[in-house]
Amino acid sequence: MSKPLPTLTFGIEEEFFLVDPETRDLCGERTQSLLSACRARLGDRVREELHRAQIEISTPVLHTASMAYESLHELRHAVTRIANKLDLHPLAAGTHPSASWRSQASTAKPRYDRLVADYAAIGRRSLVCGLHVHVGVPDGVDRIALMNRVLPWLPLFLAMSCSSPFWRGQPTGLASYRQAAYDEWPRAGLPDAFQDDADYARFLDTLRVAGAARDGSDVWWAIRPSSRFPTLELRICDACTRIEDTLALASAFRCLVRAHLRDPRLGVAHPTSSNGAATRQIVDENRWRAKRHGLSARFIDPVTGSTESVAEAVSRLCALIAPDVASLRCEREIEHLQAIIDTGTSADVQMAIYRQQRDALREREFATARVTDWLMETTAASGDGMRMPLRAC
Repeated sequence: MSKPLPTLTFGIEEEFFLVDPETRDLCGERTQSLLSACRARLGDRVREELHRAQIEISTPVLHTASMAYESLHELRHAVTRIANKLDLHPLAAGTHPSASWRSQASTAKPRYDRLVADYAAIGRRSLVCGLHVHVGVPDGVDRIALMNRVLPWLPLFLAMSCSSPFWRGQPTGLASYRQAAYDEWPRAGLPDAFQDDADYARFLDTLRVAGAARDGSDVWWAIRPSSRFPTLELRICDACTRIEDTLALASAFRCLVRAHLRDPRLGVAHPTSSNGAATRQIVDENRWRAKRHGLSARFIDPVTGSTESVAEAVSRLCALIAPDVASLRCEREIEHLQAIIDTGTSADVQMAIYRQQRDALREREFATARVTDWLMETTAASGDGMRMPLRAC
């Protein structure tokens, strides 16, 4: 008799920009006051990020989808209320619609000082926010082998989370400019085809000895074994403006990991096969299609060469993980994947608002301000149904 699968624990990390609701620009001047107030109430669930005008929230270890819902709502609500008292507002998106990295200060912390010193303009220009999902991997399971098997699904998670169509006040033509900006970093993008945990450990040892990286936290792949926790960490997603999108994607990744633990045959014909290099290039091509087109992307099957729409890929994913959705009791969260297909990602809504304003002959600055208003309002509404008072341009 096969051993029953454990209920996989998971955790969610969301990064936010801090915005002055009057100017709609980023504001890092009151971040320390915000962090102090947040930590007094929430402890280490709120942390600084690379730039002073950014923060990160992280859930405790989660056991159920309902626990994730309650934890994220509490965190977003509390941070929004505390920030509003300081005339700040959290904004959840992969990039801010109009802010310039040149006017942003980095956080005074040894790790961030080192990143800016080591990576120069790449570090200073990395004004982006993402969503990270950790799923606990049971003892005895090789995390690298598991990572290899789920790799072909990563472009779908990017396509469903796109929220960064703007950069410095200009539409980029990309649904996820954040993903393009992140590709400037070394050790970013998709991981190479390491054979197993031992093979990956040897790679990290080589980097350490050469002075290239201190540990696995200096590897910024779209998915990686966490260096802090016994988890597999999904990192490809843009920060989600709507909390419902965050919960849907986190639940889908948790179910996907469980499906690959449940069925050891899944994914073995992909990155670890004899044509693994070619397969990875096709997966990377799909990643490009996701960051360029978002929900309009068509993905290439690494084996057959045929293509499918994002909606078709979501249907295929839902069929694959159906037993895991039922076991983990996250039907409502997975049903929301279809809502994203039907109503669009944050990037789709942002571009619709922008085009509507431009079609009405509004100036570009006015149009991007309306986009920023929607992002702030929706981020707040996701926390507690709150609505911030909007100021006229």
